[in-house]
Amino acid sequence: MDFLSIVRQLMDGLGNTLLVFFLTLIFSLPLGLLVCFGRKSRFKPLSWLMRFFISILRGTPLMLQIIVVFFGPYYIFGARLSSGYRVIAVIVAFSVNYAAYFAEIYRSGIESIPLGQYEASEALGYGKGQTFFKIILPQMVKRVLPSVTNEVITLVKDTSLAFVISFTEMFTVAQQVASSQTTVMPLFVAGLFYYIFNAVVAWGMARLEKGLAYYN
Repeated sequence: MDFLSIVRQLMDGLGNTLLVFFLTLIFSLPLGLLVCFGRKSRFKPLSWLMRFFISILRGTPLMLQIIVVFFGPYYIFGARLSSGYRVIAVIVAFSVNYAAYFAEIYRSGIESIPLGQYEASEALGYGKGQTFFKIILPQMVKRVLPSVTNEVITLVKDTSLAFVISFTEMFTVAQQVASSQTTVMPLFVAGLFYYIFNAVVAWGMARLEKGLAYYN
Protein backbone atom coordinates (compact mmCIF):
# COMPACT_ATOMS: atom_id res chain seq x y z
CA MET A 1 0.00 0.00 0.00
CA ASP A 2 1.52 3.34 -1.07
CA PHE A 3 1.61 6.58 0.91
CA LEU A 4 -1.01 8.41 -1.16
CA SER A 5 -3.46 5.53 -0.85
CA ILE A 6 -3.10 5.60 2.93
CA VAL A 7 -3.57 9.38 2.99
CA ARG A 8 -6.79 9.15 0.96
CA GLN A 9 -8.22 6.61 3.39
CA LEU A 10 -7.23 8.67 6.44
CA MET A 11 -9.09 11.65 4.99
CA ASP A 12 -12.31 9.82 5.87
CA GLY A 13 -11.55 10.28 9.56
CA LEU A 14 -9.73 13.62 9.44
CA GLY A 15 -12.99 15.56 9.15
CA ASN A 16 -14.28 14.05 12.40
CA THR A 17 -10.96 14.76 14.13
CA LEU A 18 -11.19 18.42 13.09
CA LEU A 19 -14.84 18.53 14.16
CA VAL A 20 -14.01 17.30 17.67
CA PHE A 21 -11.05 19.66 17.93
CA PHE A 22 -12.78 22.88 16.91
CA LEU A 23 -16.12 22.26 18.65
CA THR A 24 -14.31 21.35 21.86
CA LEU A 25 -12.43 24.65 21.78
CA ILE A 26 -15.55 26.64 20.93
CA PHE A 27 -17.44 25.23 23.92
CA SER A 28 -14.70 24.59 26.50
CA LEU A 29 -12.91 27.96 26.40
CA PRO A 30 -15.94 30.07 27.50
CA LEU A 31 -17.27 27.27 29.72
CA GLY A 32 -13.93 27.19 31.50
CA LEU A 33 -14.29 30.90 32.27
CA LEU A 34 -17.74 30.30 33.80
CA VAL A 35 -16.37 27.45 35.90
CA CYS A 36 -13.51 29.72 36.97
CA PHE A 37 -16.00 32.37 38.11
CA GLY A 38 -17.88 29.71 40.08
CA ARG A 39 -14.64 28.43 41.59
CA LYS A 40 -13.76 31.95 42.76
CA SER A 41 -17.28 32.80 43.91
CA ARG A 42 -17.80 34.05 47.45
CA PHE A 43 -20.93 31.88 47.59
CA LYS A 44 -19.31 28.88 49.25
CA PRO A 45 -21.69 26.11 48.06
CA LEU A 46 -21.07 27.16 44.43
CA SER A 47 -17.32 27.40 45.00
CA TRP A 48 -17.22 23.95 46.63
CA LEU A 49 -19.34 22.49 43.82
CA MET A 50 -16.96 23.86 41.20
CA ARG A 51 -13.95 22.55 43.13
CA PHE A 52 -15.55 19.11 43.22
CA PHE A 53 -16.41 19.34 39.52
CA ILE A 54 -12.81 20.24 38.65
CA SER A 55 -11.33 17.52 40.86
CA ILE A 56 -13.53 14.84 39.28
CA LEU A 57 -12.81 15.94 35.72
CA ARG A 58 -9.07 16.28 36.27
CA GLY A 59 -8.81 13.18 38.45
CA THR A 60 -10.45 10.63 36.17
CA PRO A 61 -9.44 9.47 32.66
CA LEU A 62 -11.01 11.29 29.72
CA MET A 63 -11.73 7.91 28.15
CA LEU A 64 -13.87 6.96 31.16
CA GLN A 65 -15.72 10.28 30.96
CA ILE A 66 -16.54 9.66 27.29
CA ILE A 67 -17.97 6.24 28.20
CA VAL A 68 -20.05 7.71 31.05
CA VAL A 69 -21.50 10.49 28.87
CA PHE A 70 -22.32 8.04 26.08
CA PHE A 71 -23.82 5.18 28.11
CA GLY A 72 -25.04 7.17 31.13
CA PRO A 73 -28.43 8.26 29.69
CA TYR A 74 -29.28 4.66 28.85
CA TYR A 75 -28.25 3.04 32.14
CA ILE A 76 -29.54 5.85 34.38
CA PHE A 77 -32.72 6.93 32.58
CA GLY A 78 -33.30 4.06 30.14
CA ALA A 79 -33.17 6.56 27.27
CA ARG A 80 -33.04 5.28 23.71
CA LEU A 81 -30.02 6.80 22.02
CA SER A 82 -29.85 7.51 18.31
CA SER A 83 -26.73 6.93 16.24
CA GLY A 84 -26.27 10.70 16.06
CA TYR A 85 -25.81 10.85 19.83
CA ARG A 86 -22.32 9.39 19.44
CA VAL A 87 -20.85 12.66 18.17
CA ILE A 88 -22.80 14.65 20.78
CA ALA A 89 -21.38 12.47 23.57
CA VAL A 90 -17.84 12.98 22.30
CA ILE A 91 -18.20 16.77 22.09
CA VAL A 92 -19.86 17.01 25.52
CA ALA A 93 -17.24 14.82 27.22
CA PHE A 94 -14.31 16.65 25.63
CA SER A 95 -15.77 20.11 26.25
CA VAL A 96 -16.54 19.49 29.92
CA ASN A 97 -13.16 17.86 30.53
CA TYR A 98 -11.16 20.66 28.94
CA ALA A 99 -13.31 23.32 30.61
CA ALA A 100 -12.10 22.02 33.97
CA TYR A 101 -8.46 22.41 32.92
CA PHE A 102 -9.02 25.82 31.36
CA ALA A 103 -10.82 26.99 34.52
CA GLU A 104 -7.74 26.37 36.65
CA ILE A 105 -5.50 27.99 34.06
CA TYR A 106 -7.74 31.07 34.00
CA ARG A 107 -7.82 31.18 37.80
CA SER A 108 -4.03 31.18 38.02
CA GLY A 109 -3.88 33.99 35.46
CA ILE A 110 -6.45 36.12 37.25
CA GLU A 111 -4.79 35.63 40.63
CA SER A 112 -1.42 36.66 39.18
CA ILE A 113 -2.71 40.20 38.51
CA PRO A 114 -1.51 42.59 41.27
CA LEU A 115 -4.22 43.80 43.64
CA GLY A 116 -3.09 47.35 43.00
CA GLN A 117 -4.68 47.21 39.57
CA TYR A 118 -8.07 46.48 41.09
CA GLU A 119 -7.63 49.37 43.51
CA ALA A 120 -6.55 51.71 40.71
CA SER A 121 -9.56 50.78 38.56
CA GLU A 122 -11.89 51.34 41.52
CA ALA A 123 -10.32 54.76 42.08
CA LEU A 124 -11.03 55.57 38.42
CA GLY A 125 -14.68 54.72 38.95
CA TYR A 126 -14.72 51.40 37.07
CA GLY A 127 -17.32 48.82 38.05
CA LYS A 128 -16.40 45.18 38.63
CA GLY A 129 -17.46 44.20 35.11
CA GLN A 130 -15.49 47.02 33.49
CA THR A 131 -12.45 46.23 35.61
CA PHE A 132 -12.48 42.59 34.59
CA PHE A 133 -13.14 42.95 30.87
CA LYS A 134 -11.06 46.09 30.22
CA ILE A 135 -8.12 45.60 32.58
CA ILE A 136 -7.87 42.08 34.02
CA LEU A 137 -9.02 39.88 31.12
CA PRO A 138 -6.56 41.19 28.48
CA GLN A 139 -3.62 40.70 30.84
CA MET A 140 -4.88 37.32 31.98
CA VAL A 141 -5.15 36.10 28.38
CA LYS A 142 -1.54 37.09 27.72
CA ARG A 143 -0.27 35.36 30.85
CA VAL A 144 -2.14 32.08 30.40
CA LEU A 145 -1.60 31.71 26.66
CA PRO A 146 1.42 29.35 26.96
CA SER A 147 -0.54 27.05 29.30
CA VAL A 148 -3.60 27.20 27.05
CA THR A 149 -1.37 26.33 24.08
CA ASN A 150 -0.17 23.19 25.88
CA GLU A 151 -3.76 22.11 26.48
CA VAL A 152 -4.75 22.79 22.87
CA ILE A 153 -1.84 20.68 21.64
CA THR A 154 -2.88 17.90 24.02
CA LEU A 155 -6.42 18.15 22.65
CA VAL A 156 -5.16 17.42 19.13
CA LYS A 157 -3.78 14.09 20.35
CA ASP A 158 -6.68 13.33 22.71
CA THR A 159 -9.16 13.32 19.83
CA SER A 160 -7.96 9.76 19.19
CA LEU A 161 -9.64 8.67 22.46
CA ALA A 162 -13.05 9.00 20.80
CA PHE A 163 -12.50 5.51 19.38
CA VAL A 164 -13.66 4.09 22.73
CA ILE A 165 -17.32 4.56 21.69
CA SER A 166 -16.63 3.65 18.04
CA PHE A 167 -16.51 7.23 16.86
CA THR A 168 -14.61 7.11 13.58
CA GLU A 169 -11.90 9.75 13.78
CA MET A 170 -8.56 9.65 11.99
CA PHE A 171 -6.65 7.31 14.30
CA THR A 172 -9.52 4.83 14.31
CA VAL A 173 -9.40 4.76 10.51
CA ALA A 174 -5.62 4.28 10.67
CA GLN A 175 -6.08 1.30 13.00
CA GLN A 176 -8.71 -0.21 10.71
CA VAL A 177 -6.52 0.18 7.63
CA ALA A 178 -3.46 -1.17 9.48
CA SER A 179 -5.45 -4.22 10.61
CA SER A 180 -6.93 -4.95 7.18
CA GLN A 181 -3.61 -4.50 5.36
CA THR A 182 -1.43 -6.06 8.11
CA THR A 183 0.96 -3.11 8.09
CA VAL A 184 1.81 -0.41 10.65
CA MET A 185 2.40 2.21 7.96
CA PRO A 186 -1.08 3.82 8.36
CA LEU A 187 -0.34 4.40 12.05
CA PHE A 188 2.90 6.21 11.23
CA VAL A 189 1.12 8.30 8.59
CA ALA A 190 -1.55 9.20 11.16
CA GLY A 191 1.24 10.17 13.55
CA LEU A 192 2.65 12.45 10.86
CA PHE A 193 -0.76 14.09 10.45
CA TYR A 194 -0.97 14.75 14.20
CA TYR A 195 2.53 16.21 14.18
CA ILE A 196 1.71 18.58 11.29
CA PHE A 197 -1.59 19.53 12.93
CA ASN A 198 0.17 20.34 16.19
CA ALA A 199 2.87 22.30 14.37
CA VAL A 200 0.18 24.47 12.77
CA VAL A 201 -1.55 24.95 16.13
CA ALA A 202 1.72 25.87 17.86
CA TRP A 203 2.54 28.34 15.06
CA GLY A 204 -0.89 29.95 15.31
CA MET A 205 -0.71 30.27 19.08
CA ALA A 206 2.81 31.72 18.84
CA ARG A 207 1.54 34.36 16.42
CA LEU A 208 -1.29 35.17 18.81
CA GLU A 209 1.14 35.45 21.71
CA LYS A 210 3.36 37.75 19.68
CA GLY A 211 0.34 39.89 18.82
CA LEU A 212 -0.36 40.35 22.52
CA ALA A 213 3.23 41.28 23.31
CA TYR A 214 2.30 44.95 23.73
CA TYR A 215 1.32 44.09 27.29
CA ASN A 216 4.95 43.37 28.14
